[in-house]
Amino acid sequence: MAAEGVDACFTVRRENIRYLTGFGLADGEEKVAGHSGQSFVSGDEVVVLADSRYTIQAREQAPEARVESCGYDLRARWKELVRTLRPLDRRRRRVRRLAIEAGFVSHALWDRLAAAAPDVELVPAEGWVEEQRAAKEPAEVERIAAACVLGDAALTALLPAIRPGVTEAELAWELEAWLRTHGAEALAFPVACLAGERAALPHGSPGGRRIRRGEVLLFDFGAQVAGYRSDMTRTLFVGEPRRRDRAIHELVARAQEASFATLGDALARGRSISGREVDAAARAVIVAGGHGDHFGHGTGHGIGLATHELPALSASAPEGEPLPSPTVFSVEPGVYLDGVCGVRIEDLVVYEAAQGRLERLTRFPREVTVVGE
Repeated sequence: MAAEGVDACFTVRRENIRYLTGFGLADGEEKVAGHSGQSFVSGDEVVVLADSRYTIQAREQAPEARVESCGYDLRARWKELVRTLRPLDRRRRRVRRLAIEAGFVSHALWDRLAAAAPDVELVPAEGWVEEQRAAKEPAEVERIAAACVLGDAALTALLPAIRPGVTEAELAWELEAWLRTHGAEALAFPVACLAGERAALPHGSPGGRRIRRGEVLLFDFGAQVAGYRSDMTRTLFVGEPRRRDRAIHELVARAQEASFATLGDALARGRSISGREVDAAARAVIVAGGHGDHFGHGTGHGIGLATHELPALSASAPEGEPLPSPTVFSVEPGVYLDGVCGVRIEDLVVYEAAQGRLERLTRFPREVTVVGE
């Protein structure tokens, strides 16, 4: 705020609200919550908006904030609310420049707020909180690790239920039910359980297809613990693997290991490393294996209050920009053959440059795993 010369900031993104204030909404709840949870950060206080449905929650979860009543018509209260804020620069008597998370506010609302207080300049804020969220505090890492423990245990518990004839949807539900009854407050995202040729859908949804012997079975899922998420992918084999499928699995495993080795080497040498370098290490292995055209997504992404957040580990990541530290991100190369099969292996890792730390939080075996025999 000081660097951009603004007096206060208005936050509307659900994850950023929780990060700054403690007030939490469930996935999708912001669509029906009106402006509840949206928050101002000014010179010396935080203001959380809440209608009658959320007032008690706001006071409990954001005890250090000032809670202000606000319904669905933010424009009607905007001028009054802004005038109660104390500017970051104490030499100013009132807020003159106010930053708003422009990427999460409609053009129509922006115009209405600008008209409601024409003497206050609205300034677009892009990525301010997201950049702070990329570096994780110890308590955040602890919560992500706890979610990973649940993920490992859930897939282990599911293995006996995997057999030819059961459907993708049935297995996905069993996995979700286990997570929800063993400590997860929610899923990080809907469970993906994809068999055979459907495993070539990187973000496919489980359906009524029945599992068959001799094919791959891909699981991509995560748990949520105290607001923080895990994310893991394992590609299992139903019965004896086909030579082609095993070879692809081995290629993906080598690609993932290449990223880990690149990260480890950078830590050993005490040098910073970019997300683009980590992606390039995995991608080079897959290209050399003849499947460069079958790996279309990035090698990894940050995770925390959102399943996908900074930093990015991809070919489009900022060149030369060091990974934040400490941080948590996924390493998840994959190969997808349309109409044939797909293989992805995904682990979450903690990366902490100052301590030379690179630790896998996902502990479920990465080796070839045969089920349903």
